[in-house]
Amino acid sequence: MPWLRQHLLGAVEAYAAGITIDMSKLRDALPDMDMSNPEEALRGALSGETLFRPEDSPQQKAALARLETALALVEGWVATVVSAAADSRLVHSAALAEAIRRRRASGGPSERTFAALVGLELRPRMLREAAALWSDLTEARGIDARDALWAHPDLLPTADDLASPDGFLHGVNEFDISDLDGGPTGEGDATGEGDPGAE
Repeated sequence: MPWLRQHLLGAVEAYAAGITIDMSKLRDALPDMDMSNPEEALRGALSGETLFRPEDSPQQKAALARLETALALVEGWVATVVSAAADSRLVHSAALAEAIRRRRASGGPSERTFAALVGLELRPRMLREAAALWSDLTEARGIDARDALWAHPDLLPTADDLASPDGFLHGVNEFDISDLDGGPTGEGDATGEGDPGAE
């Protein structure tokens, strides 16, 4: 989906926009740095508890939650599609899927990097919930309807939907505007009501 890349980058940018560096702490740390080995000095500074560890603002927390949900939805969709494709082609597909789930639960380099830099931890439970929701959507609505949700970010499940999917699975996802005055074309009824030009 063309919008997905920018959606993910937008969440990262929204988080990064709120990052500030405490210059007084940086000045205090400079005398302790061994400048004969600047690479090691910088690594030590970055791994410090407070030097580059900002307090998240509400906007940053919202951006992280948006990013975490989007990444979980992507991973869950991939797991669902790969599982469906592998079931008919690989004898040990169930064992392979379980190995992948365990690998994700332990976290890889990308997960550890996100966790260290911005505090984003891709929770295994959320990944399982996303995969389960996509699987249930496939059964309830079919592949085309499931994948149509990727047409726009507003159509995708939210973090609340992942935690409690029944409402999303069985809710009405299309707006019915046929009962509104003027109908979907904006035309008024026979009395002229609802027609802006009737007054």
